Amino acid sequence: MIAPADIAARLTSVRDRIADAARRAGRPASDVRLVAVSKTFPFEAVRAAADAGQIDFGENKVQEGQAKILATGALPLRWHLIGHLQSNKAKKAAASFDVIHSIDSVDLLQKVDAAAAERQRAVDVLIQVDLALEPTKFGAPEAEVPRIVEAAMGCQAARLVGLMLLPPAFDDPQATRPFFAALRALRDRHVASGVPEGMLHELSMGMSHDFEVAVEEGATIVRVGSAIFGARTPAARP
Repeated sequence: MIAPADIAARLTSVRDRIADAARRAGRPASDVRLVAVSKTFPFEAVRAAADAGQIDFGENKVQEGQAKILATGALPLRWHLIGHLQSNKAKKAAASFDVIHSIDSVDLLQKVDAAAAERQRAVDVLIQVDLALEPTKFGAPEAEVPRIVEAAMGCQAARLVGLMLLPPAFDDPQATRPFFAALRALRDRHVASGVPEGMLHELSMGMSHDFEVAVEEGATIVRVGSAIFGARTPAARP
């Protein structure tokens, strides 16, 4: 793990870059929420980032996220599940996370909603849309999005707030721009067709190598890990 002072400095740099990208797009930096992706990093790294003012943290796996949520329970943090969610872990995810970015079916949405209602807690959810069409990536097909939106209108505890995207991996960040623009256009079409804007306000897109492009294309949430915490090591544990 890199030193806490370095994490704080990296956070400042990322925030400055977000602000610059927002300015280029004619948007206020306050429109963009930074989620620090702490997957594989120890809870000490989370604490260092929290000490530097970071509130939102993202995890890929339910179990690892739960361990960090418990370890940092005294801190006023907001936890995002950004990785693929298996339906058999929907109950645990709904009990622990504040935001789930990876809803990809009506069935999964309904399981999260039922689990959150049982625990008497609210959970914000985003639909992960598969625009990359890569066999290794998850997400709902574009044609399935209207069914999930319609199901969300009947949810009790799960509140649909937007869309999420994992574009293909490119060395050139500019190559992701068409995918970010496509997600924004998809959102705009659904809002124009009558979906309440609040249900699709958030666009979760952009990671360490391309978050500036995502902000320029309308991202309201960026998921940044290595630019804050440094290079990942597979052996790291919470």
